[in-house]
Amino acid sequence: MTEGRAHFPIEAWALTETGIDHDSLAVNESVFALANGHIGMRGTLEEGEPSVVPGTYLNGFFEERPLPYAEAGYGFPEEGQTVVNVTDGKLIRLLVGDSPLDLDYGQIISHERTLDLRAGVLRRCTEWRSPNGRTVELRSTRLVSLTRRSIAAIRYEVRCTDDGGDLYVAIQSDLLANEVVENSGSDDPRAAAALRKPLQSELHTGRGRHAVLVHQTTTSRLRMAAGMDHDVLIPDSASEDLEVSPDLARYTLAARLPAGEKLRLVKYLAYGWSSRRSSAAVRDQVEGALAVAKLAGWDRLAAEQRELLDGHWAQADVTIEGDDELQQAVRVGMFHVLQAGLRAEKQPIPAKGLTGPGYDGHAFWDTETYVLPVLTYTAPEAVRDALIWRWSTLDLARERAAVLGQKGAAFPWRTIRGEETSGYWPAGTAAFHVNADIADAVVRYRNATQDDTFDADHGTEILVETARLWASLGHMDDGRGFRIDGVTGPDEYTAVVDNNVYTNLMAQRNLREAVAAVHRQPGVAARLQVTEDEVAVWSEAAEKMRIPFDDELGVHMTSEGFTRHQEWDFEGTPPDKYPLLLNYPYFEIYRKQVVKQADLVMALHLRGDAFTHEQKVADFAYYEARTVRDSSLSAAQQAVVAAECGHLELAYDYWGEAALTDLQNLHGNSGHGLHIASLAGGWTVAVAGFGGMRDHDGHLTFAPRLPPQLTGLAFRVVYQGRCLRVRIGREKVVYQLVSGEPLEIGHHGDTVTVTDAELALDIPPAAEVEPVHQPAHCAPRRRGRHSGQ
Repeated sequence: MTEGRAHFPIEAWALTETGIDHDSLAVNESVFALANGHIGMRGTLEEGEPSVVPGTYLNGFFEERPLPYAEAGYGFPEEGQTVVNVTDGKLIRLLVGDSPLDLDYGQIISHERTLDLRAGVLRRCTEWRSPNGRTVELRSTRLVSLTRRSIAAIRYEVRCTDDGGDLYVAIQSDLLANEVVENSGSDDPRAAAALRKPLQSELHTGRGRHAVLVHQTTTSRLRMAAGMDHDVLIPDSASEDLEVSPDLARYTLAARLPAGEKLRLVKYLAYGWSSRRSSAAVRDQVEGALAVAKLAGWDRLAAEQRELLDGHWAQADVTIEGDDELQQAVRVGMFHVLQAGLRAEKQPIPAKGLTGPGYDGHAFWDTETYVLPVLTYTAPEAVRDALIWRWSTLDLARERAAVLGQKGAAFPWRTIRGEETSGYWPAGTAAFHVNADIADAVVRYRNATQDDTFDADHGTEILVETARLWASLGHMDDGRGFRIDGVTGPDEYTAVVDNNVYTNLMAQRNLREAVAAVHRQPGVAARLQVTEDEVAVWSEAAEKMRIPFDDELGVHMTSEGFTRHQEWDFEGTPPDKYPLLLNYPYFEIYRKQVVKQADLVMALHLRGDAFTHEQKVADFAYYEARTVRDSSLSAAQQAVVAAECGHLELAYDYWGEAALTDLQNLHGNSGHGLHIASLAGGWTVAVAGFGGMRDHDGHLTFAPRLPPQLTGLAFRVVYQGRCLRVRIGREKVVYQLVSGEPLEIGHHGDTVTVTDAELALDIPPAAEVEPVHQPAHCAPRRRGRHSGQ
């Protein structure tokens, strides 16, 4: 699939598409997706064509498929999981006379779609002249409810705009199962085969304007139901019909439209799925949700959506002075992060959210390390649910650890339901850092919310079982500390190595926090049969954790011996040979000094308490020259550390790359779904980068500084029942509590107390640092108006 780059006008609170550009169609389908964490609807047109990937998804709903191996090995996962394009309820087709409205035919007089970030809806206005010469104006507004988890709705209006007299139109409103999708987002032919017709009909019912289809997947045996109902406002005579078959329910409305008159249809949709309930029970669930939504009506659904988002933006917004393009991108990113997780409710947050089939719909460590930090300080209730989902998969993680010959729990590298589904061991199973990433998210959430109930019921158990894994996985090397060998850190170009610094430092925090948790929750510790000897092992392992350092170069090694590997020939690598993994053998990549994505640099951020400032500056310079950013996960982390080290303009450029990854399709694959972690990076760079926020040991500290391109930056975070506002200027920062009791924070090394009165403090100038450089052809990829590119 060839993807172009979309072009959007700069708006503060919206994203608008004007006209139809087929080259950017797939990207726009992702960017205009609506979701709530349970339902996801790609931004395809109501009439269904033209489209590239017409997807509708339910979080956690998937089909199983065999995993491919040229040579199998013990402990290799046998089954893959692939997100299913479920029954499509977005479809509303319009016939003008006998001509179907299709933007590839007839004449487009005007066409515009707008994603409204405040109202949480996708609006459309199209004026179209049919081949038979009649002209209509079509207006639609689509929402996926953030307040009613199972509900979506579309308001659809048609008006005759010519003077040709009465116009006869027909509207066909569909539920369509097993929709043909030419490109599933996966290169695995087994996935394509599994998804060719994934839904098997079990029930189909209908009456009046209402229909429900119930289906079950063939192998995973998951059952889902989709239902629709309608309200209609008709200016003149009309006829109605409903037909229901196993894979298609269609409500047809034919009407006579006098010139200038308008027909309005509101389509209510409900979705539900279950692994246990019967087809009748899932049908009844959807029937009930539909009835309540229709009773509420469109106006109430839209008002609820706006009210929720007003409250969210009041405690989460980031405002940027001096870069309108970046302002728009950061808000778009935050909106999609909220959509990805708000109503997931004990289901995973996939790497693409629910915006496309990329990565087969899997969740990775991205969730805990990139997405949950944003939600922790803006929508913490979503974080609680996401972590309870991880806790609910602990038995599967324990089983996986046992298969690998380890104790405790080994969470999967990639999954939908909780089983490991990575078919490539060096970048999957060996990436044990995912366990410490989950533990880190648990600790951050508890510190930020003081949710003791979660700590007792869920959090402590996760910390204990992951600590047991590290104690089992590593070993004490006489005189050289506690080693963790044969693992892969975040950088997938440096695979199966000893003592990856990121992994070891995150494991160290995991072990220390597990010790604190069992002392804090003795009842939980007793239930889990934690012994004093076990706690002593955790403490010693944390205390003696090996952190490789190259004394000659004065930098940390990303893993044991890394700085002694041969250098990659960046000058001799043509720009069209990136990403390297698609153009060079892994064997060649693994044994060279080349970094796919921030690894040790990310440790400088997340475990910054383990480094001196001088070490951070030296380490950042060394790895900046070797990092090619073949991953969308890299730019945001590089930006945060660049800002801390004093490279403010470089941090600003990386900020643009992270925030604009999808709006400018910088990786060429946004049509398969948005890069939710990179979009989360828009917030992260603002708050952790230029705001300098850190949360080590549950204490908030800030070290704000602006890049020269900006005149101001402001953000809000929620913390321990408070809402803190931070406004950064060139020379001063103002801290103020919007709500809550006084809060003690750090500011550039000093401890201060913030109240509801403005506290203005000086921003010390940044220390001078030597310039850093990137590998050839690997400068920041931002293509915005402020970068001069």
